[in-house]
Amino acid sequence: MSNALWNPTTVGEIPLPHRLAMAPMTRNRSTPEGVPTELNAEYYAQRASHALIITEGTQPNPDGQGYLLTPGIYTEDHITGWRKVTDAVHKADGRIVIQLMHAGRMSHPDNTPHHRQPVAPSPVQPAGETFTASGLQEMPVPRELTTEEVAATVEDFRRAAAAAIAAGADGVEIHGANGYLLHQFLATNTNQRTDPYGGSIDNRIRFAVEVATAVADEIGAGRTGLRISPGNPFNDIAENDTHDLYPALVRALAPLDLAYLHIGNHNGDDDLLHTLRKLWPNTLILNRAGTDITTRAKDIEDGIADVITVGTMALANPDLVQRIRTSAPLNTPDPATIYGGNEAGYTDYPTHTT
Repeated sequence: MSNALWNPTTVGEIPLPHRLAMAPMTRNRSTPEGVPTELNAEYYAQRASHALIITEGTQPNPDGQGYLLTPGIYTEDHITGWRKVTDAVHKADGRIVIQLMHAGRMSHPDNTPHHRQPVAPSPVQPAGETFTASGLQEMPVPRELTTEEVAATVEDFRRAAAAAIAAGADGVEIHGANGYLLHQFLATNTNQRTDPYGGSIDNRIRFAVEVATAVADEIGAGRTGLRISPGNPFNDIAENDTHDLYPALVRALAPLDLAYLHIGNHNGDDDLLHTLRKLWPNTLILNRAGTDITTRAKDIEDGIADVITVGTMALANPDLVQRIRTSAPLNTPDPATIYGGNEAGYTDYPTHTT
């Protein structure tokens, strides 16, 4: 393995001992009230040898919850729960940022604390079903956020970022990918608004830029990251202007001096990836899901990425960093235990013994 992967770096205000980070992964193991538990603390602490842990998506307000048993970061109880996690990670010499994720239309009233209709840029019903306590259900037509509610949601992200720092996190990542609320504002099939947040590219990127600006103002740009997934059709997203949209978004974000841009599934469009790399002035974190670690590390050698993230490899191998360093075999993840449950398939993956 190339030495480039193991070179220290600094991401905004966060010093990293190497460049192999843990990607955000929903695990559905918080309390029904969205409070992280001692089990969550154990899970993340086990993986503290990663250069940086990016947590599972965490809702910034009650409307933001899309799935059962996902954590929140907008009440004092949430802050107390997350403090257990961050303390455990820091005790294990790790670094952790909390991902702020508003699910938008990818939700169901049964999965939220207030049981209200999901909200979105426009009342466009997503295809497919979602898991609820009573089984699979069709997701309803969402309610369109008013212009005033969009501004209020920006402030909810600001408050959630402050709460994350109060909980001991080293920073936050704003989830602008995978078909959730920020991505819904970006995409033409989910954003049919006629106010200043819809229509033109400048209008469709406005919400993402305002959220990033608010969070950076609140906790510092050096502790703020943003994740995008250009062209990713996940969660019934269709983008028809990706090569214009994302360069415009990155140009608008660049002056904010954020700690990093995290590019997830970019639908295999390396031409666009290279364009965004040239436009982005700070750390670029890249996740090439489904590829081996050698392929991912080459992106660092080639200057495409500064840091790489891994998901299921980190899920199944708490000591992934040491395994890669020593060329040890990797555990195979159990797909049946990824979403929900107890310690099985969560904190009981074995470490490698030599």
